[in-house]
Amino acid sequence: MPAIHQVLPVFAPRDAIGNHTVAIRRALRVRGITSEIIAGEINPGAGHGARTVREVNPTRLAAAEPTLWLYHASTGSPLAEWFARLPGPKAIDYHNITPSELVAPWEPAVAVELDHGRRQLAQLAGEVPWALADSRYNERELIGLGFDWTAVVPILLDPTQLAGEGADPGILQRLQARKAGIGGAEWLFVSRLLPHKAQHDLIKALVAYRLAYDPAARLTLVGAVGSARYAEALADFVDDLGLGDAVELTGSVTGAELSARYRVADVYVSASEHEGFGVPIVEAMAHDVPVVAYASTAIPETAAGAALLVDHKSPTVLAAAVHRVISDAPLAAALVAAGRRRLGELSLPCSTRRLEQALAHVLTASGVAPAGLPSGRD
Repeated sequence: MPAIHQVLPVFAPRDAIGNHTVAIRRALRVRGITSEIIAGEINPGAGHGARTVREVNPTRLAAAEPTLWLYHASTGSPLAEWFARLPGPKAIDYHNITPSELVAPWEPAVAVELDHGRRQLAQLAGEVPWALADSRYNERELIGLGFDWTAVVPILLDPTQLAGEGADPGILQRLQARKAGIGGAEWLFVSRLLPHKAQHDLIKALVAYRLAYDPAARLTLVGAVGSARYAEALADFVDDLGLGDAVELTGSVTGAELSARYRVADVYVSASEHEGFGVPIVEAMAHDVPVVAYASTAIPETAAGAALLVDHKSPTVLAAAVHRVISDAPLAAALVAAGRRRLGELSLPCSTRRLEQALAHVLTASGVAPAGLPSGRD
């Protein structure tokens, strides 16, 4: 029986790549395939039996059974060199690397790491024949780098779980009472506070929206701090505009609080400049929240007709798009219905089948399992 061990720089709780890694391992183990998660760092609370590189002997693992190593590439890391030296066939699962110029003015050290990641990816293209990608957008980059064989496998998501955690009743009651008392449209965006996620552009758009359409509208920005400098600038920006009562930066929240935030949101709005996939957009669909988004990078592909997309994210354009959704109930309902259909296309069974097809090819081509992927266990 073959083994497919996954390697990633950082394994973190409630992280899209981490969740994807766990879902892959679950799908493999159902088929009787040995699969371990090996990380350079494991953040507190990640769990799931992951081990650090310091705790494993890759030579011993590869000697136990025919082995394929799968590396999740998303940034620069010493683990990429460790992965390249592993014994036996290897494949990449590419989650995209943010262009450094989007981060450099705020976090120069992070930009250096991102540039290093792109160099590592280009080097791996000459050594690793097979590569998976979250989206066609990501796949095009792999093809440009010269990977011999590529396939698109969306991030493995269970849409029922995305909306399945119950909302915290106390938080939900507080948010609903505030909405009933103040009125106004509730905007929501979920992402770490990073310059390329462009939370500042959402604040500008909210100002335009409040001036033109709804002076009581509010914006909630959910997400942990990814750049301390950018987060501080955002907070100062909100204060300078006198929007302390209209813009809330929640920081990281529990799943139950996030569910409550989605429950009260009237619209999910994204001005992000770079997404390799965009899980929160799918999360919004799972909560029946209509989506308005700047059509950058992989967002049009992920939304697939289930969002109102804009080609320009000036404050007035974004504000007008949000107003169109808020004021046109049939349009909002159509977006929600399209989101439900899109959830079906991204369902866990559908994405798992694509994963199985891709890995069957890699296992056969690499000689790890000449007969392809074993049948699943009942």
